[in-house]
Amino acid sequence: MPDQISPELFNHLVELAALELTAEEAEYLRDQLNKQLKSIEELAAIPIPEGTPPAAHGVPFPPDVRAPLRKDAAALAPEAAGIKTGAPQTSEDYFVVPGIPHEELD
Repeated sequence: MPDQISPELFNHLVELAALELTAEEAEYLRDQLNKQLKSIEELAAIPIPEGTPPAAHGVPFPPDVRAPLRKDAAALAPEAAGIKTGAPQTSEDYFVVPGIPHEELD
């Protein structure tokens, strides 16, 4: 089975991501990505009976074993005020960060 990610496609993706890779690193990563895609295809080929519900966890976790659900309530962290005092600059309840200069990529 041919690789899904050809050297040409991989080089294009490396250029788009502005990565600097040696030839050995590039070949290793391309090989690993192709292996991952092959594994995904193998998993997708496993027949699953109609009506099988999706699983959130691979191991059964019955109610008598798991912890009870807690109320979903927003609450401020008690150390929030102390953390804010360490910030160089704040505005209301937010940290102010300096702008990031952007430059055009070739």
